[in-house]
Amino acid sequence: MENIVITISRQYGSGGKTIGAMLAKELGVNCYSREILRMASEDSGINERLFGMSDEKIRKAGWFRILNRPYEGQLLPPEDRDFVSDDNLFNYQAKVIKELASKETCVIIGRCADYVLKDYPNVVSVFIHADRKFCLARSMERHSMTEKEMQKYIEKTDRYRADFYEYHTGHKWADARNYDLSLNSAKLGFEKCVEEIRSYMKIRFK
Repeated sequence: MENIVITISRQYGSGGKTIGAMLAKELGVNCYSREILRMASEDSGINERLFGMSDEKIRKAGWFRILNRPYEGQLLPPEDRDFVSDDNLFNYQAKVIKELASKETCVIIGRCADYVLKDYPNVVSVFIHADRKFCLARSMERHSMTEKEMQKYIEKTDRYRADFYEYHTGHKWADARNYDLSLNSAKLGFEKCVEEIRSYMKIRFK
């Protein structure tokens, strides 16, 4: 069987990254998140800091975010004036994602991986979400902010991710129709989310 890639999109505080790491550990495969930025930096020669600045967010002016330029795969050469543009930084990340999918079974967190790999047959796309109270409580455990500050941070981060996804895919980030599975981590818990994904994989890939 060809490699199977599980992509996980997630609301901030829902535990999507943790669920992805748990799933990868159970399957005995790698889980990639920010590592993709480092790999894209090494491949392109562009400073990793620039990838970090545009990580799942659009640096362009607010009005520009309502536009979208769905990913098509082209890479700009170093001499191009847009070599370090948001579009090209994303294209290098997408190149890394495709290379990973061709080499190994793995879990990939965020970065529109579901769309980048939309033409790959063995991709399981998952969206992890949870209610506001759950996301806030979990985030408060990890950050020293007031509840009001944390809630604003959560809303801002999810807005960045939604804008980023829509800009690069032309689709709505939280639309369940974009994914194979949409799981509520607050109701299921992390372990049950992992079980649900594995059960789906067993049924689909026999």
